Amino acid sequence: MTAAAAERPPVSIITGFLGSGKTTLLNRLLQDPALANTAVIINEFGEIALDHLLVATPAENMVMLSSGCICCTVRGDLVDTLRDLARKRDRGEAPPFDRALIETTGLADPVPILQTLITDAAVAPLYRLDCVATLVDGVHGAAQLDAHAEAVKQVALADRVLLTKCDVASAPTVAALERRLARLNPGARLLRATRGEMAPQELFGAALANAGAGGTALARWLNDDAFAAAEAHSGHHGHGASHDERIRSFCVYRDQPVTAAGLMTWLNMLAALRGANLLRVKGLLNVEGKPVVVHAVQTLIDGPVSLKRWPDADRRSRLVFITRDMERAEIEPTLAALEFDAGGLSPQGAFDPQAYARFVALAQNFR
Repeated sequence: MTAAAAERPPVSIITGFLGSGKTTLLNRLLQDPALANTAVIINEFGEIALDHLLVATPAENMVMLSSGCICCTVRGDLVDTLRDLARKRDRGEAPPFDRALIETTGLADPVPILQTLITDAAVAPLYRLDCVATLVDGVHGAAQLDAHAEAVKQVALADRVLLTKCDVASAPTVAALERRLARLNPGARLLRATRGEMAPQELFGAALANAGAGGTALARWLNDDAFAAAEAHSGHHGHGASHDERIRSFCVYRDQPVTAAGLMTWLNMLAALRGANLLRVKGLLNVEGKPVVVHAVQTLIDGPVSLKRWPDADRRSRLVFITRDMERAEIEPTLAALEFDAGGLSPQGAFDPQAYARFVALAQNFR
């Protein structure tokens, strides 16, 4: 999230259960002038049919669309596809692009794609993650959430949740589904998309593009107020199905600054020992007086990144969690690690048995 990072093409992931309307949405989006110069990456066995937009073939596995977008097919590993696309662009063998969209299959887990974008040594220097947009069928969405854990996870990982087919679903069905989606992921922006109509500016731009992001952008990204409000009302509303009951969303505030060593200790222990239960973690932390943002997806940590300035007068650390099979009460004891002092553990200094004992005691909180 340096200046160089802001110049990398943002990548958005479009996911959603089978029949949720990804084909319709993409077809409409790619006809919007705002998405000219977009690279679209689809699975070879996916559901997308863009033949009517095809105008030319610039390279193997790539086609030009009438909108000016370039579309390529994943025939092997996503890393190879992303790297090949960037290489051909740089060589002039494929048109330039300033954004990429990745469409997943209806049963896909978005985490491996997030892992590629955040941590892969060949891909992370070339692209930056923007958002996960999850489509939910307004007619069949409730039944899909009841029956399929994959559908619930797609919603829990989303930055944007698009409710489709609202024109054919009954108003009570849509309202009930929206309440359920808001409980599953309070931080996601909930939108309605009828027949694929969606302005790109409503859908994309969820990430913090640079370290100088203003207060409005940061508030939209973290959205801790929504998590706090949802948790305050959670005792009055039951979850809709067993898959939902495995998901928890909550916000934690800490008044005292944390240490840099403590933040890294906490993040690494949390990811290593409890990562399978963490669907998403976002935070703005006061690290020794300086504002630092963190973002983690299961075992993956993106950042931490120091901001140039505080977005507002609030100097508390704020962390939002979406977890699976993990309660707030299991997270709270681990937060003591945020104030850990690494003195005595450094290889440059003398080994301190007491410091090591404190470290071991903190580690027990993650078990």
